[in-house]
Amino acid sequence: MNQKSCVKSDAFIEKFFQKSDLLPAIVQEYGTNEVLMLAYMNRESFQKTLESGYTWFYSRSRRELWNKGATSGHLQKIVSITGDCDSDTLLVVVRQTGPACHTGSHSCFFNEIWRDTDE
Repeated sequence: MNQKSCVKSDAFIEKFFQKSDLLPAIVQEYGTNEVLMLAYMNRESFQKTLESGYTWFYSRSRRELWNKGATSGHLQKIVSITGDCDSDTLLVVVRQTGPACHTGSHSCFFNEIWRDTDE
């Protein structure tokens, strides 16, 4: 599969940052549709994601960019990126290599809080 980069203009990127300097990015696994994680992108990490074809995020705690999987090898290859109706949240569909969560879990969403027992 050929890696594709998607260079977008500053004006295109800016439309996603009208409400905040950080853009929530929901990461979903290609094929299973499992939600793997939620992270945030700033303008620079969004541009790096579009250019590289792999996820880049902004760490709110460390206040720096990070490339998902750069140290662990658990990379997220982009399949598609879709903006929501308000252009203030992204859905990023990826081919996940290894676990997505820093705990070693495949998904970050494993702490069940409530379930309808009739379903």
